[in-house]
Amino acid sequence: MIHTAVVIALIVVGAFFLTVGTIGLLRLPNVYNRMHATSKPTTLGTAAIFLAGFVHFGPGQEGLTALIGICFLFLTVPTGAHMIARAAEKIGIPFLGSVTWPDPSAVERTERAEETDD
Repeated sequence: MIHTAVVIALIVVGAFFLTVGTIGLLRLPNVYNRMHATSKPTTLGTAAIFLAGFVHFGPGQEGLTALIGICFLFLTVPTGAHMIARAAEKIGIPFLGSVTWPDPSAVERTERAEETDD
């Protein structure tokens, strides 16, 4: 009984996050906001559903596949979102408002200052 309730709760949580990600994809104004709205909730929602599969099937073959799926998500989705954002910036899609990319020379100055402090 508790086992089934945990599986149902994880599926409901996963469906909620996937729905939020879908609404964000449809409602937000530009590629950067849409990318953020889809990557984070989709990762959490899909991970919750994979976790429900692990709870349901146990640590055997199917459960292990679910855990590997969660690891794959947490490794690939942030990387993909970052690559999409960098590609959008490189082709010239502007940010909204006064948001800008960090100045590369400022980052280099900070790194050099940290090295001299050591």
